[in-house]
Amino acid sequence: MAETVQTRSVEPLLRERAAGAGPAQVAGEHGSLIGYLPVGFPDLSGSVDAVVAMAEHGVDVIELGVPYSDPVMDGPVIQRATTAAIDGGFRVADVFRAIEAIRSRVDVPVLVMSYWNLVLQHGVDAYARDLAQAGGSGLITPDLIPDEGEAWIAAAEAHGLDRVFLAAPTSSDERLERISAVSRGFVYVVSTMGVTGARSEVDARAGRLTARLRAVTDRPLAVGLGISRPDQVRDVLGYADGAIVGSAFVRALADGGADAVAELAARLATGKTQG
Repeated sequence: MAETVQTRSVEPLLRERAAGAGPAQVAGEHGSLIGYLPVGFPDLSGSVDAVVAMAEHGVDVIELGVPYSDPVMDGPVIQRATTAAIDGGFRVADVFRAIEAIRSRVDVPVLVMSYWNLVLQHGVDAYARDLAQAGGSGLITPDLIPDEGEAWIAAAEAHGLDRVFLAAPTSSDERLERISAVSRGFVYVVSTMGVTGARSEVDARAGRLTARLRAVTDRPLAVGLGISRPDQVRDVLGYADGAIVGSAFVRALADGGADAVAELAARLATGKTQG
């Protein structure tokens, strides 16, 4: 593992961009575009190239997915990609190698999204240490609730990492307050119940859930699940601080490689301009 790289929270960046004052932010832009791709698809170097292409064409924060054999929250597009990565020999250590490679080429914060069992298998503190040393900004844990996350919260705090928990439309107000209190970086607003995947419309519950969260926290809020078009990015950034795009990027990579990812990123980035 390389020597420690200074980690940085994505929270200040999301706040600055929401206010139109982010570094090198284009005039008229509002909010952040967050792009997801899995490590190791189509292979390790190919996934790094695709992430770099996203960052060079308007994606502000990277969400790096960790392939898992039982991805219960992932839709078919992401499942096919992560299965291919596993079949190609993916190992958890590849995540940290990928982050190092990405950060050596582009100045973009990288969050990892991982199912909790993989973190446990690696060792909670060891995972936090390795993630921080690689230059990662933090971890999104889709299947870990704050009440069961004491070990991760402590490890993330010790290593200066963001910890992003998910808020769902079914969450009570008390649960939303707890999620917001222990999250750092942003709160991941799940726009609809079910698995990931592009949809023709972003669920209207996303706006209502964001409003409920605004009532209990000033933490940045980013909406995910179902976003695939510039107009959807624009709509979401009208009430949230970040718009998360996953399946659409994975499909672009599968169909057209890094060039297609770059083209999609540039197109989606136009949605950051309001009006």
